[in-house]
Amino acid sequence: MPVPLANPSAAQNRLAGSTQASRAPFDAPAPLRLWHLTSLDAPSVAVAWSLSFAWAAGVHLPKWVPVLLALGTWVVYVGDRLLDARAAFRSGSLGALRERHFFHWRHRRVLASSACCAAVLAAGIVFSLMPPAIRERNSVLAFAALAYFSGVHVPRVRPKTLAPFRSKEFIVGVLFTAGCAFPVFVRIHAAAGSLWPLLLLAAFFAALAWLNCTAIDRWESAETTGVSSAAFALAAIGSLAALGFFLPQPRISALIFAGSASAALLGLLDLRRSRITPLTLRCAADLVLLVPIFCLVQ
Repeated sequence: MPVPLANPSAAQNRLAGSTQASRAPFDAPAPLRLWHLTSLDAPSVAVAWSLSFAWAAGVHLPKWVPVLLALGTWVVYVGDRLLDARAAFRSGSLGALRERHFFHWRHRRVLASSACCAAVLAAGIVFSLMPPAIRERNSVLAFAALAYFSGVHVPRVRPKTLAPFRSKEFIVGVLFTAGCAFPVFVRIHAAAGSLWPLLLLAAFFAALAWLNCTAIDRWESAETTGVSSAAFALAAIGSLAALGFFLPQPRISALIFAGSASAALLGLLDLRRSRITPLTLRCAADLVLLVPIFCLVQ
């Protein structure tokens, strides 16, 4: 026979507390949160993707290339978040700001000065180590990035002819992938006929970058998404493409399959987003983009 509880209400409170604790959203460890809040997530993904593209293409990148890519990406993301925060504080519309914006604004003096130092170091690498021919080609990409940056933060200079492509997620996905792939493409000496698999690879990763940006935007705006459907569809398309390249291009096949795994993980995050804190969800969205780096571990 069960023994009667001496204090039923206390036991019920403890049970309710344990139930609430078991349902509490998962929160990321502090180092992972700091990785995102300090804008180190984007440079990590950029370097991982660039090295992965180089591995797939059989290209050796000089050591200064990933350093330059990391510095440039970090400067852009710090600047973007500081400008977003400044605009929101000036207009009083703080509802659109996230924890990363508040973090950057609280530490704006340290981050702004560090970003300036990083920009000077990146410029030194460009003018001292980058060959002039590659520098000229990179100027096109730099101009496109500057045009995007101006269009976002200075709406008056946004070209009206770009109306179909004003989606921030689309532009970021294309520019981010181009920045990662361009150092590889300018060093390819293979026959022109072998270039199209790499172009297809870059297009797939641009779609993955777009999916990442779209997922984050919809999660943070609390929209009912459909991100999981797009993610699983992209994962399926990538898996089929990986099978097609398995024999003729095994490295490209492996990298597309790794990107498909990233897409599938984004879909799972979308399905489980109610069980994860918003900051952790944002961290995880970039963390899953690092899956391709496992192709480099041999």
